Amino acid sequence: MLYPFIFEPIFKERVWGGRRIAELYDKPLPAGRPIGESWEISDRPGDISVIKNGPLAGRDLHWLVTNHATDVFGDAFPLPPTHFPWLIKILDAQDKLSLQVHPPAEIAAEMGGEPKTEMWYVAAATPDADIFAGLKRGVTRAEFEHKTADGTVAECFHRIVVKPGDCMFLRSGRVHALGAGSVIFEIQQNSDTTYRVFDWNRVGLDGKPRDLHIEQSMRSIDFADFEPELVPPKIEPTAFGSTRPLVDDPLFRVTKVEIQPDKSMNLDDATMQVVGLLNGSAKITSPAGELEIRGGQFMLIPAAVSPTAIKAAEGLEFLWVRPGE
Repeated sequence: MLYPFIFEPIFKERVWGGRRIAELYDKPLPAGRPIGESWEISDRPGDISVIKNGPLAGRDLHWLVTNHATDVFGDAFPLPPTHFPWLIKILDAQDKLSLQVHPPAEIAAEMGGEPKTEMWYVAAATPDADIFAGLKRGVTRAEFEHKTADGTVAECFHRIVVKPGDCMFLRSGRVHALGAGSVIFEIQQNSDTTYRVFDWNRVGLDGKPRDLHIEQSMRSIDFADFEPELVPPKIEPTAFGSTRPLVDDPLFRVTKVEIQPDKSMNLDDATMQVVGLLNGSAKITSPAGELEIRGGQFMLIPAAVSPTAIKAAEGLEFLWVRPGE
């Protein structure tokens, strides 16, 4: 019998990273290094999440989806799968990330890459935290190309000041960057293809400038994508608290859920889903028993593990990820 899974995080050192993931979520970051990313659920070659809990502890996610595909996925994805469809991370941006773009699906393969659509949920932010998403209204391809050459291309990007609770959807082709000062929960396609447009004239961890990918970027950017807005804060009251739809895309659906103290919520039956706690702690009950998770942890609930419910001793908030429709 399968059961809800928690995985060992995979930490990534980044020139723009810091230590906030440890401060907020008590994760055991390697000492003395700027950690920018904690990969919570990953099925990337060389970076495959290892199961942390239960009888299958020590097995990895790729083994799980290869050997138990029907029980994990149900009928949400074509079988047999080549990999788990999502990559889920926590990001700590203490400095600005590179201005970048991910290739659209229709051209990714011919450039040797993979499409990557993602969403950012701001879990924590300083008062001046910001993001860059899309182009300023009226910027032309010719202007963008000229400013890329003279080092002023950041002037073309649409800047948004953000606060905790803000969310941005980033489909492939939308130029973007995290600014400094935020901690982000990121839900994305299983892809690691990024084309850098500009890296703020800084050097990487090795003391050398990081590679730029101007030709690929120019082919990938949607030059009609002007000044996208944050996801509206549409909150829907429920018997257990509230829900807020964030993303409804064929690749994934994401809902922000709030559960009031001593309330519980029944999760979807017969559907693969991921629960990622933004704060607090929760008990997950299923036919396999009871398991507690806390803020900063993500849990994969296979489709075959049903019925499943989540209960809060104290108030909590979480992201609820399900297959797209």
